Amino acid sequence: MTRLILLNKPFDVLSQFTDARSPSPRPTLSQFIDVPRVYPAGRLDRDSEGLLLLTDDGALQARISDPRYKAAKTYLVQVEGIPDDAALSALRGGVTLKDGPTRPAKVRRIDTPDLWPRNPPVRFRKSVPDCWLELTITEGRNRQVRRMTAHVGHPTLRLVRWQIGDWTLDGLAPGTWRDAAVSG
Repeated sequence: MTRLILLNKPFDVLSQFTDARSPSPRPTLSQFIDVPRVYPAGRLDRDSEGLLLLTDDGALQARISDPRYKAAKTYLVQVEGIPDDAALSALRGGVTLKDGPTRPAKVRRIDTPDLWPRNPPVRFRKSVPDCWLELTITEGRNRQVRRMTAHVGHPTLRLVRWQIGDWTLDGLAPGTWRDAAVSG
């Protein structure tokens, strides 16, 4: 029976179970999940939060994380400044980063989402407004969402992955997890 775990990965936690090479070990998944033989399906940067899927099934792991399967990943992104229609249009058309063009993204401005407080909090600057976006991509390059928003002039301040395919973070507090159903 395939096991699939949905974890709300907190900020400043590595998407791996050990940090053996670091002289001062950083928080890892082992502090939140004590389930044998499950592995992350994809990664979520240490400075990003939100949905991380873990499974004991290698084929499912590939289907979730391999870009050729085009699994949609939706992020709630707090950016510096207020992106205008041109910036949003550029993201929707795909932008060219140093490692090549991205696939088109779905993006829209949203009201501030009702999320848990981040620790440490995102720095606040009175003179620089910020805005929240809902952004969906179908690939997962290294720090891709952060690089995309910076490319259009709006650096990411906070990044929360909310959904992968049909699986969402809904109802999961930071550091908590639940088993999920796996469909064909």
